[in-house]
Amino acid sequence: MPFVTVPDGTRLYYEVSGQGEPLLLVNGQGMDHTSWKELRTDFTERYQVIIVDHRGTGLSDKPAEPAYTTRGLAQDMIAVLDHLGIARAHVYGFSLGGRISQWLGINYSQRVGALVLGATSPGSAHGIARSAEVEALWSNPPGDPQEALQKIAALFFSPAWAAANRETVRASFGNMPIPEYARKLISQASEAHDAWESLPQITAPTLILHGSADMLNPTGNASLPAERILNAELSILEGARHGYLVEFRQEASNIVNAFLARHPLQ
Repeated sequence: MPFVTVPDGTRLYYEVSGQGEPLLLVNGQGMDHTSWKELRTDFTERYQVIIVDHRGTGLSDKPAEPAYTTRGLAQDMIAVLDHLGIARAHVYGFSLGGRISQWLGINYSQRVGALVLGATSPGSAHGIARSAEVEALWSNPPGDPQEALQKIAALFFSPAWAAANRETVRASFGNMPIPEYARKLISQASEAHDAWESLPQITAPTLILHGSADMLNPTGNASLPAERILNAELSILEGARHGYLVEFRQEASNIVNAFLARHPLQ
């Protein structure tokens, strides 16, 4: 299995598929490479798609220290690109992956082609908070796995669609369990994220994609980075919840592919 060892000794699992310009897909919170299993095929005809399990998730190492940060997770992504000999890549980050991708655009501008930020925000300090009810569910999901899946899935997908696509819903969250200590470290990294002051430093062509019915990361968060990143494009998927990239797969992938096609690396 392919692994890269980053400077602090952590081994990260990655997969590469497809041919063309490199496209790095950056996982959401608690998700692993398997969550992209079907989705990545929307891009592999035109792009060399790279997917990485964040530290603490999937097949990657799960160190208990030092503390995880979105800046540090961005450094992990750069280490994988370095290992693969990729000087520049397009980047598509979803949710927590979008927060990580903001730092890729800020701190590694020369390494990023086009940048897609999906269902994300500039951070809690300047972002729009989710409701107390949603926060309680997200922070302390039910102990019964089936009940937890059902209630968390309602934040990602419309009930009717989720009921008709149970296996797809289950696969969307990744297939590999995460130790509780690692889950907390990843959550803390997400909650501590704050790129507000640095967002204007992003020079990559940027697309911000969000669902109009996102309760987990309220839709108002989409306009915040759009206003702070020069010439950023904003696309809102009507009726979509946090899992827009799965339930609204064809529409969302078409938007991303069209955006990437307009901003080739060369």
